[in-house]
Amino acid sequence: MRIEPVKRRSGLQKSIFSKYFSVTASLVIASIVILGAIFLIFAAQYFKEDKYTLLQDNTRRAALVLEESYREENILRGDLTVSYLRLLSQTINANLFLTDSVGQTLYCTEKSPCIHTGNHVPAAILKQLDRLGEYSELGKMGGMYTDRFYTVGVPVSMDGARLGYVFASVHGSMEQQGFLTEMLKMFLISAVAVLAVTFIAVYFISVQLVKPLRQMSAAAQKFGRGELDTRLEVDSFDEIGQLAMAMNNMAQSLSTLEVSRRSFVANISHELKTPMTSISGFIDGILDGTIPPEKQTYYLTIVSEETKRLSRLVKSMLNLSRIEAGEMPINLSKLNLVDVICQTVFTFEQQIEKKNLTILGLDREKVMVEADPDLIHQVIYNLTENAVKFVNENGVIEFGIEERGDVTWVQVKNSGEGLSKEELPKIFDRFYKTDKSRGLDKNGVGLGLYIVRSVVNLHGGEILVNSVKGEYVEFVFSIPHRHPHPKPLPKFKKNS
Repeated sequence: MRIEPVKRRSGLQKSIFSKYFSVTASLVIASIVILGAIFLIFAAQYFKEDKYTLLQDNTRRAALVLEESYREENILRGDLTVSYLRLLSQTINANLFLTDSVGQTLYCTEKSPCIHTGNHVPAAILKQLDRLGEYSELGKMGGMYTDRFYTVGVPVSMDGARLGYVFASVHGSMEQQGFLTEMLKMFLISAVAVLAVTFIAVYFISVQLVKPLRQMSAAAQKFGRGELDTRLEVDSFDEIGQLAMAMNNMAQSLSTLEVSRRSFVANISHELKTPMTSISGFIDGILDGTIPPEKQTYYLTIVSEETKRLSRLVKSMLNLSRIEAGEMPINLSKLNLVDVICQTVFTFEQQIEKKNLTILGLDREKVMVEADPDLIHQVIYNLTENAVKFVNENGVIEFGIEERGDVTWVQVKNSGEGLSKEELPKIFDRFYKTDKSRGLDKNGVGLGLYIVRSVVNLHGGEILVNSVKGEYVEFVFSIPHRHPHPKPLPKFKKNS
């Protein structure tokens, strides 16, 4: 039954890995494509500028050679000139042609049939040459070409006389396409190498990034199986490291809650089992005649006490569950703490007279607070009941009330054996009973003080316990008036 959820989680892990890897790879590929497009644009621009520069430099050099050749041979188209132009054409991979002063082609390095032979260079181009001393364009040269050519022209002159013109031209699209093709091949080879290295790096990086998530998933599965002692290794303080620490803290909290739950269930089971066993045993003894008639009243009294104990336990558990669930409403109203204490003391009048106890601190007239009357009555009742149970014979129970600013402090103190230092931190725990209480209070359930603390906290107060072994036990709790934080514990006057 657990195989399917595990498969789903594994599929989720693979999905996260594949998504991260695919997104990263897509970004890398997109970046390379954009970079390639930008590279080709700049390469084309570079080719154009470089081609113009190449044609201009060599055309000017050819014009100088032609001028020198004319000065020596007195002819523009000589053998030396033809040889030089042919060699230069092969060197720069461009077509060169020579014209006279009116634009008639005298010589062309292009193999026959030559499109320049029999054609005149347009007059507008010659005028530009005469005016600017240079001509360059990427076009059809005034209709001489059917395609676009890179063309550069310069005049050939001697002593101010125009001898002719020399031109250099290269087919624009074919030449550029060839250059860009070579550049693209180089770029693609480099891109493939970069992609291969990048994909390998991204793969291993993705594995390392997803690895903590997989560990967290495995840990979460263990948590689900109840293995709450599992902990994640935290080797960073980034978001993933913080998540790992949060999961460890969660596991610790769950472990604590689980221990508390098991202890709670065990205590409840014990508290329910003991009276139920007694009730069942005594009832069975009465029914089968094991217990004689003259003793039945005694054992029925025990059954009645155990039944009341069960009722108190159930009531305490209901109140406790309501408090912990946040369902215990607080109905605030004005109440006199002195009246509440006096009424509670009268409730225990028989026990007080039986132990011959002295009650102190009931001489106050009125101390008004704003709190829930029923809940505060339960707090004082539980503390008074605890004091009456554990006070020594002929002992003293002392009540105290003191107002300090925005807080009212209430004291319930009884003489007696007191509590040890080891017992004090545990006194407010659920189902905690001291060894002494097990002997003196067999009907207790160990929830009274826990409920007291919960109710006091609901009112925004706090409760403290002080004790000196062999002398006294003192409980002090606060009721804030307006502010949730209580003031420091006051010093109550000691009664002799």
